[in-house]
Amino acid sequence: MSSSSAALRFCANISWLFTELPDFPQRMHAAAAAGFRAVEAAWLYDADPLELRRAKDDLGLEVVLINTPPGDVKAGELGLAAVPGREGDFKRGLDQAIEYARALDCKRIHLMAGRVPAGMDGGPAVVREMEAVFVRNLNYAAELLSKEGMTGLIEPINTRVTDARYFLSSPHYAATILGKVAKDNIKLQMDVFHWQIMDGNLTQNMQRYLPLLGHVQVAQVPGRNEPDSEGEINYDYIFSMLEALGYRGYVGCEYKPLGSTQEGLGWLKDYWTRRK
Repeated sequence: MSSSSAALRFCANISWLFTELPDFPQRMHAAAAAGFRAVEAAWLYDADPLELRRAKDDLGLEVVLINTPPGDVKAGELGLAAVPGREGDFKRGLDQAIEYARALDCKRIHLMAGRVPAGMDGGPAVVREMEAVFVRNLNYAAELLSKEGMTGLIEPINTRVTDARYFLSSPHYAATILGKVAKDNIKLQMDVFHWQIMDGNLTQNMQRYLPLLGHVQVAQVPGRNEPDSEGEINYDYIFSMLEALGYRGYVGCEYKPLGSTQEGLGWLKDYWTRRK
């Protein structure tokens, strides 16, 4: 490990952690009590942004990341940035995300690509069409977000376990998309869980794509539980790699606790103790 490496900064994903509590402000309080100084979330849009802002300010928390709205969940949508014919809805959802991010001083928005629509085969012609939509929407988002001092993120989600129809599934394809957009405020979100399932080769991929990274998320494989739960990823090594590579962003704790959230935080308390 480099002698100049700095301790990683972790944030609690309150869509996944502290779900023992019914609402987001309560989860923010629980995260702060557990020692987190930052939180992230998938979708906060059912919550009052003023209530969220009060909780954030009272607790001295940073809100690190939110997602764009998923679209029509009942129709099977999970993001709209790459979905043909839904460009207007993507732009309206982005406006809503920016409104919430502005209220919460949040500087990162995950621009969810979305699924290959039902009835489309996912073949080469469909991929080309969806890629073209994605690149246009990312360019549009980059301009809006730059005015707010915000960064947009794209995240590969694995198609082998989690979501068979998600459009953006590999770090390599995400890097290709970023190359076509070529905007400094559109970056790559590395969820180690998804990267391991789709490609493995974590050391080389982390080294290769570090310059593109704007955010990292962690969970064990295959269960998507705590990083120190039984599984195939050595997170002591991953954290040391991120430190040695000079990663300065946040690491989001986006996993399913095996028991209560608090009982499963031993791995993080151990990390904080070692890096004091």
